[in-house]
Amino acid sequence: MARPRPNGSGDTLNDAARSIQRAYLVLTLGNTVAASFIWGINTLFLLDAGLNNLEAFAANAFFTAGMVLFEVPTGVVADGWGRRTSFLLGTITLAVSTYLYYVMWQISAPFWMWAVVSVLLGLGFTFFSGAVEAWLVDALRFNGYEGGLETVLGRGQMVQGFAMLLGSVAGGVIAQATNLGVPFLARVAVLLAMFGVAFRMMHDVGFTPERAARPLAATRAVLAASIDNGLKNPPVRYVMLAAPFSAGVGIYVFYALQPFLLELFGDPKAYSVAGLAAAIVAGSQVLGGWLAPHARSLFHKRTSVLLLASGAGTVILVILGFTRVFWAALVLLAVWAMVGSAAGPVRQAYVNDMIPSKQRATVLSFDSLMGSSGGVVVQPLLGRGADLYGYPASLAMAGVIELFAVPFLLASRRQSAPADRSAATPAGPEQESIA
Repeated sequence: MARPRPNGSGDTLNDAARSIQRAYLVLTLGNTVAASFIWGINTLFLLDAGLNNLEAFAANAFFTAGMVLFEVPTGVVADGWGRRTSFLLGTITLAVSTYLYYVMWQISAPFWMWAVVSVLLGLGFTFFSGAVEAWLVDALRFNGYEGGLETVLGRGQMVQGFAMLLGSVAGGVIAQATNLGVPFLARVAVLLAMFGVAFRMMHDVGFTPERAARPLAATRAVLAASIDNGLKNPPVRYVMLAAPFSAGVGIYVFYALQPFLLELFGDPKAYSVAGLAAAIVAGSQVLGGWLAPHARSLFHKRTSVLLLASGAGTVILVILGFTRVFWAALVLLAVWAMVGSAAGPVRQAYVNDMIPSKQRATVLSFDSLMGSSGGVVVQPLLGRGADLYGYPASLAMAGVIELFAVPFLLASRRQSAPADRSAATPAGPEQESIA
């Protein structure tokens, strides 16, 4: 094995681990660019298709419902058939469903069609969630990386933020220069290109898929083991139970900021401003990813970072709900996104250090499912609030909902899991449960 070299953050990466990190960053870059072409204009796209606020956010809720429905089955695909297979299936599914979105926009499709295809979009994303992160962690550990995961995951978030900045700005500019449908076609093209890139660069390392002759029995076995290492593992369980509130709010706020900022700006056709909102979130992700390992070093426990981020997010959203100045809203948006982004890699590292390799993708998918389930309820609820009381009030309401995550994070902290303090506590077969 090649001699490890310092990476500048106290951890070391040997050459094999660097190669894995490079592939992870390339896949993250391409996938995020593709996805983010529409993130800055998605709500405007749905409203332009003839949906009202309730229907637009209900369509988003069906998307998250699709993620809830398929998270665990696609996690089982990743653990049973391979993380590479899962990624490739995701690119194709997402490309097809995105193209169907474009077609429905052209024909002003009825709401039920948006609901069905939104579920398919959710299916596409579930093939990625859990699989890529599990592939990265197992490959790094296999190649001798023993440092804290915050550093590598933080770099991934920085690349994700840069890609989101590029894609969201490009999507807004393209929409303003052409129409709201062209960014969706751009997403399809990049996703098809990423299929080829992943086929060449992504190979399962440090993990051997177990393809059973009886798929249903294997699925039940993997799911049972995942529940044992997820919901039945107290420190992991409480982090998962906090996810519906924090993730549900995050999804709503991101999409609600598009029409909210256009309202403050005073020009409903300034699509580039909607793209700017997504770009600011992206830039904050870059900074947050860089801050993550530094924020971790300031506290003895990872849960301290998570609790601080949740409390700060609540305060910022409530203040944002009373803001009527466009530039002040942009500043608050940037701070809100940066705080959440700095906590993201810390949370990922905390969870990954408490789960074993064999069920890693499924447990991570189940964690994502919990966050998506919050989006199913929170998005239409706050979307209706926006219809009745306006976007500012709905953002303040979102801040209050975010606060409900705090008791669960405190409960996880009280379990005193080794991963809460340790910089690197890779879960192995002997760590099937941490009570």
